[in-house]
Amino acid sequence: MHPILFQLGPLVVPSYGAVAALGVFLALALTQFTARRVALDPRHAWNMLVLAIFSALAVSRLLLIVMNLGDLRHHPSWLLAIAMVHHPLLSAVGILGGLIAALVYVRWARLPLLSVADCLAAPLAVGMAAEQLGALLAGSDFGRESQSAHAIIYTSAIAARWSGAPLYVAVYPVQAYAAIGALVVAAITFGWLFIPRSRPGDIAGIWLIATGASLFLTEFFRDWEGRGVLPSGIADTPQLVALAMVLCGGLLLLDWRPSRHAV
Repeated sequence: MHPILFQLGPLVVPSYGAVAALGVFLALALTQFTARRVALDPRHAWNMLVLAIFSALAVSRLLLIVMNLGDLRHHPSWLLAIAMVHHPLLSAVGILGGLIAALVYVRWARLPLLSVADCLAAPLAVGMAAEQLGALLAGSDFGRESQSAHAIIYTSAIAARWSGAPLYVAVYPVQAYAAIGALVVAAITFGWLFIPRSRPGDIAGIWLIATGASLFLTEFFRDWEGRGVLPSGIADTPQLVALAMVLCGGLLLLDWRPSRHAV
């Protein structure tokens, strides 16, 4: 594929970073609409998402720099490109950092947590779709070997160096599967905003269930190396996270109000 979008002298712009940045802008724009649908001030939605994104980037990039200090000492110019390199571990750490920052903002601004979650559901799904398309170009989160007619073959040495992509081996384009799944989730959660009787937290619950299901299924097409496989080999760590997401989503959708007919 194409891990580098373009290069001007020492300035290297990776495709993953460019596509992911486009996803961020789309998500920010969409929150301005979804916030109004759940009766939130769009300024709070914008500020919270920007804070979460910058926190996620800062935490993940600092970790990446620490992990590559030796190479950066010999090639200082790589620091310009390393800001957009993708790796599953970095994504997990970044998501955690962004989530903590968002929760801090929600508490500081005294925002209703369930409404905030509903507001972010569709924008997050759009951002995830863009992130996976970027990963497809970069060669990160690559799939298992495949004889499918839809299989792809990575030939770029940079994709192998930056993301560990296997070269000259046909693999499933699992990132494309995940991107399509995320777009379907975005469409479902966005449409749910127009259902008048939905309760706060319903959209977030649907997002958790649908995203968890998509993650669980697409993991069967990914290469599990370095993803924390269970001793029995029946699942990897992302699939356990996916099952937890489905469970949490189901709990959100339950109606916990006492029955009017209770004695």
